[in-house]
Amino acid sequence: MALGRRVFMDRASLGRLGRKLRLAACLALAAVTVAACGTGPLLDKFTAKDEETFSDEPADKLYNEGLFLMNKQRDLKAVTKKFDEVDREHPYSEWARKSLLMSAYASYQAGDYDTCIGSASRYVTLHPGSPDAAYAQYLIAVSNYDQIADVSRDQARTEKAMRTLEEVIRKYPTSEYAGEAKKKLQGARDQLAGKEMAVGRYYMERRDYTGAINRFKTVVTRFQTTRHVEEALARLTEAYMAIGIVAEAQTAAAVLGHNFPDSHWYKDAYNLVTSGGSQPSENKSSWISKAFRKVGLG
Repeated sequence: MALGRRVFMDRASLGRLGRKLRLAACLALAAVTVAACGTGPLLDKFTAKDEETFSDEPADKLYNEGLFLMNKQRDLKAVTKKFDEVDREHPYSEWARKSLLMSAYASYQAGDYDTCIGSASRYVTLHPGSPDAAYAQYLIAVSNYDQIADVSRDQARTEKAMRTLEEVIRKYPTSEYAGEAKKKLQGARDQLAGKEMAVGRYYMERRDYTGAINRFKTVVTRFQTTRHVEEALARLTEAYMAIGIVAEAQTAAAVLGHNFPDSHWYKDAYNLVTSGGSQPSENKSSWISKAFRKVGLG
């Protein structure tokens, strides 16, 4: 199961943000009456082919039709097509700007993440100073986040999700989307830590202790604020004891006990160290101790 369906996924929250956007757009619109205009048979025949690719309808009328499709019929493919038509036929209008963002949102709701990313990225490029640029950037981030795969699979999308979530926080720190981005960023970091732990355990089972240590070290140095760090320290204690580097095992256990004294992982690490005739003891020059002091956890 993908992380997007397990951890910190709040599509209802995103839906509320989308509804705010649609409501603001609707309030800004003047009432437009959609009426059909008849033409003569000869003119209809002459223009039939061109009308498939070009519409001379006003931008606000096309935009209203897109809103109607979104709010009433929920036909997301038709919605995207209608908003794209506004952007194509009236590229320099205010309606085109609004339509581009609404098209991105409709694509997200339809699960067409790549199209959403493309439309939202274009919006940010064309309208970086717009009040809605933060929302467009957030759509890019959550489109990547929703595609995060299980820890057993490649985590390239997780890395991309982290970068785009960090961009939301960096570029729009006071926006309403920064808080949501921080929550999802923690979920993405937890996912990457989980991947490292899974590989580290694999190496431990095969007694490749050096390979395992390198994986657990990544969790300790890069992902200390995730839920996996307690186990990583316990596994480091186990791996270092297995290869006879007792001082590092003592430090790993001591740091674990200092930061997570009630953790069952600490109990395991403590028993492992004491069974070898030693006690948890922190060596301040150890990379483990330095890593935790760096972020204020040790």
